Amino acid sequence: MRHNPFNPAPAMNEIPASNNTNTGDTGEARACIDRFSTAFNAGDLAGMDAELNFPHTLFYGTHRLEWATPGQLPIDFFNTLRATGWARTHTESITPVLRSTDKVHFLVHYTRRTAEGEVLDRYHNLWIVTRWAGHWGIALRSY
Repeated sequence: MRHNPFNPAPAMNEIPASNNTNTGDTGEARACIDRFSTAFNAGDLAGMDAELNFPHTLFYGTHRLEWATPGQLPIDFFNTLRATGWARTHTESITPVLRSTDKVHFLVHYTRRTAEGEVLDRYHNLWIVTRWAGHWGIALRSY
């Protein structure tokens, strides 16, 4: 396939096999998401930050937000969330879709629920987990 000079990304069949394989370390990357989810349900902002790589990027709709450092969520984030009826977030599925040695892309499906288990919202996201300087962390979340 010919490279498009207007698109700096190579076509999939032009990416070296080592970067387009299913041999990445999915287990450690997945464990990072699990720890983040546990911290989220505990309302542990520092625990959540510990599972992120910085700068950390969020895409929501057509908006992009970049956190250069930990501590970016408002201190009242969980109070605001609880006011909606939220009691916990339940992971429905986490599916790796692209893997390499130091990066795994996951489709993450989760629900926000009340204390009674009623579903308030459903989310289908793309999360990218990277290993930087030996640390697996969530580098990007797209909602």
